[in-house]
Amino acid sequence: MIFRRMPINEALGALLAHGIRAGKASFKKGRVLSEADLAALRAAGIAQVVAARLDAGDVPEDAAATRLATAAAGAGVSRKAAFTGRCNLFAEARGLLLYARERLDRINLLDEAITIAALPPFELVESGQMLATVKIIPFAAPGASLERAAAAAGEDGPLFRLAPLRPHAAGLVMTELPGTKASVLGRTAEVLRQRLAGLGSVVAAEARCAHDAAAVAAAVGAQLAAGASPILVFGASATTDRRDEVPAGIVAAGGRIEHFGMPVDPGNLLLLTYAGSVPVVGLPGCARSPKLNGFDWVLQRLLAGLPVGRQDIMRMGAGGLLMEIASRPQPRAGGGDGARARPARIGAIVLAAGLSRRMGKLNKLVAEIDGQAMVTRAVDAALASQARPVVVVTGHEPERVKTALDGRAVTFAHNADYAEGLSASLRAGLAALPADCDGTVVLLGDMPQVTAQHIDRLIAVFNPLEGRAICVPTCRGKRGNPVLFARQIFAAMGRLKGDVGAKHLIGENAELVAEVPMPDDAIFVDIDTPQALTRFRSGAQLA
Repeated sequence: MIFRRMPINEALGALLAHGIRAGKASFKKGRVLSEADLAALRAAGIAQVVAARLDAGDVPEDAAATRLATAAAGAGVSRKAAFTGRCNLFAEARGLLLYARERLDRINLLDEAITIAALPPFELVESGQMLATVKIIPFAAPGASLERAAAAAGEDGPLFRLAPLRPHAAGLVMTELPGTKASVLGRTAEVLRQRLAGLGSVVAAEARCAHDAAAVAAAVGAQLAAGASPILVFGASATTDRRDEVPAGIVAAGGRIEHFGMPVDPGNLLLLTYAGSVPVVGLPGCARSPKLNGFDWVLQRLLAGLPVGRQDIMRMGAGGLLMEIASRPQPRAGGGDGARARPARIGAIVLAAGLSRRMGKLNKLVAEIDGQAMVTRAVDAALASQARPVVVVTGHEPERVKTALDGRAVTFAHNADYAEGLSASLRAGLAALPADCDGTVVLLGDMPQVTAQHIDRLIAVFNPLEGRAICVPTCRGKRGNPVLFARQIFAAMGRLKGDVGAKHLIGENAELVAEVPMPDDAIFVDIDTPQALTRFRSGAQLA
């Protein structure tokens, strides 16, 4: 890739390396400079820009990220659309993330332009959670390096795959010594039931017996006969040797000891055995607590159907210090182990409250186009997209709008102050969104050509942490609608007054704006007059 400061007259078609202002215009990093752009730069007195051109064999950043992410995404893993050289991978179900760290390292060592960042191997993830991100560092990746990376990501199967959790009917054996309190055993059993329930499994059988090998053998044997798997054994006294009462009893029931001890703290005294293919686990004392410990790591793998052997246990030392200290809080008690990354939740607000003054007596929102009310086209596009929930703001003739949308899964928000204009409708729509919405797409009810694909393109780009808090559609360098706003902009939107939308907020927050190229003119087509409606019905171009 060629990267240098170049005179304006040599910059046509080059990629702008840094954001720059030219008078009232603002050009973002990565923009392909057009003749119009260069004219604006000259008019602003800018004679040079820092820009890049791709060499022969270079692969543009989005195409490169998509290529590598596609090769790396295996079973249970999906990818989103690439943007600014980044392509994210997500879990399709709840389960454990699987990959070989050595392969990941090999890819990251190939070329400084090519990177993959991932969650740790065997991380428990939720459906929809981000697993990894492929990022091309400059504007392009060398083609030869990219092909080597893609080959490594796909060899012997894709790099990343998901092992979904499977429901199990587990058995529980708890031993007793003289003086063991029944209340302690009850709390222990309840903690274990909650731990399994949180992973989609149940305790199907529970037994209590004396703390001696013969009693343990009888209790474990009975649960094996009943088909429980895995079988979990809590000893009234900690196991201190392979020949102690609990391991001896499991062996007497037909089990074999795979490994005793583990390099995870808390969790050191875990005992892993198998009776045929059924795992029988002697639990460390820390498993009486709901807090994370080494047993959780073993249990998660077993419930995901993954083999757990001697070496698997012995390799758990890296990251195995789980003790809670002031500098590393782990808020795990009471369900969950802290906040997890999740895909952004984006709502949609369809503005359908206006008076249609320029239409005369006709309410344009219920005017028919191809036998369907105009507003239904906007709402159906929102419902077919990833945006949820879809809020429809009514005002003028609300019952007619509701009738046109009968049967559709939308939330209605009535704007009693609809005569005030757009600002009041925005406030009503924002108030109807759930508190956990990260952003919203604002759609106009009179734009009949906007589709779910336009909306989903905006959502794919949205990432406030990376400076993309306002996503604006563009075509041929011109901005249109709808626009996606992050929650951080909601307060400013709520302060708007009069018949104005949020357009000026886009200009006031230029550093947060991402322009999202669209394939057609649908983002410009709105119908405000009877003449425009007639032309649209006839198939004439309005943009």
